[in-house]
Amino acid sequence: MVLNYIWIAFFIIAFIAALIQVIFMGNVEVFTEIINATFSSSKTAFDISLGLTGVLSLWLGIMKIGEKSGLIRTFSRWLSPVFCKLFPEIPKGHPVIGAIFMNIAANMLGLDNAATPLGLKAMDGLQELNTKKDTASNSMIMFLVLNTSGLVLIPISIMVYRVQAGASQPTDIFLPILLSTFFATLMGIITVSIYQRINLINKSILLFMGGISFFMGSIIYLFSLMSRAEIDTYSALFANSLLFLVIISFILTGVRKKINVYDAFVEGAKEGFQTAIRIVPYLIAILVGIGVFRASGAMDILINGITYGVNLLGIDDSFVGALPTAFMKSLSGSGSRGLMVDAMNTYGAESFVGRLSCVLQGSTDTTFYILAVYFGSIGIRKTRYAVNCGLIADFSGSLAAIFICYLFFK
Repeated sequence: MVLNYIWIAFFIIAFIAALIQVIFMGNVEVFTEIINATFSSSKTAFDISLGLTGVLSLWLGIMKIGEKSGLIRTFSRWLSPVFCKLFPEIPKGHPVIGAIFMNIAANMLGLDNAATPLGLKAMDGLQELNTKKDTASNSMIMFLVLNTSGLVLIPISIMVYRVQAGASQPTDIFLPILLSTFFATLMGIITVSIYQRINLINKSILLFMGGISFFMGSIIYLFSLMSRAEIDTYSALFANSLLFLVIISFILTGVRKKINVYDAFVEGAKEGFQTAIRIVPYLIAILVGIGVFRASGAMDILINGITYGVNLLGIDDSFVGALPTAFMKSLSGSGSRGLMVDAMNTYGAESFVGRLSCVLQGSTDTTFYILAVYFGSIGIRKTRYAVNCGLIADFSGSLAAIFICYLFFK
């Protein structure tokens, strides 16, 4: 229901913004741009789904090997003490816990292509436990918010974009992103826990969060001892080698358990193709709405209004130029990525706005995209409070990113 209102709002606001441009600015081409945006967004949605087919087939095939070899059940047993607290509706030791873990681990390493199919596999498992097939369960909402908060340890792709933009120190946004995304995830968990009345003050949760904090602190310390070149080299090496290690581990476990790993892979890969087809209409709907919103100039009007308000309050408005990336991040990953690159090209890769745009890009994930893809793949129409919690995590991460960037770069 929330997505329904948001989708309608995209078009109504876009229409009003277009009328303002025609009447007051004389931009008679705006409606042509809007119509062109509907076609291009539809094509983009299909291209994304088509490109996702191969990756989905690969990783769902690997996951099927993990299921049949029992490796997923092993992950489930290890994580049960913590995940039973965050996901009280999931039976203890259920295989879906392993899939959730694999998805979160892929996200933390910035491996988007691997995280999406693993997340879709986890959603399928959660849907099997769901008693109301068209309504998001509590476990689905917690899992979705863990994804939208976008906890990332190694933001490889953003560093690459900074290199392409000519940054002399492309890794200078590493620590700010790490801190911002951790804060967003923490706020996301707290918000969902309040809605679901989950008690976070218990031994398992505190030990788990303390362990993550220690691990993150260790990563920060180790990377602080390295040069910029070494950080670039070892972060990429760590992420990619760990990803390949996961694949090899699943295959070797299957061999040890004497299952036909090839047949298991093919069985899972077939599910990947079917899932990609199911996603297409949901992606078209959300991306067309976003495309219309952008083409109408509504985003520009919003930013100009914020700048005016900030100036009235006498607050430093240096951060406003990076806000389009923050606003678009919740709506579209590719859109926010384009705005981030545009900010670096316009203001400079080492400018405050350029750096802040990069940190905002890495501080959270694409809430509405994830909502459309994950819930759309299993036919969820009633999202309950998932959007509210996701946006609170987004806002917290963006706010943390602004304050942290003022601390690091001003």
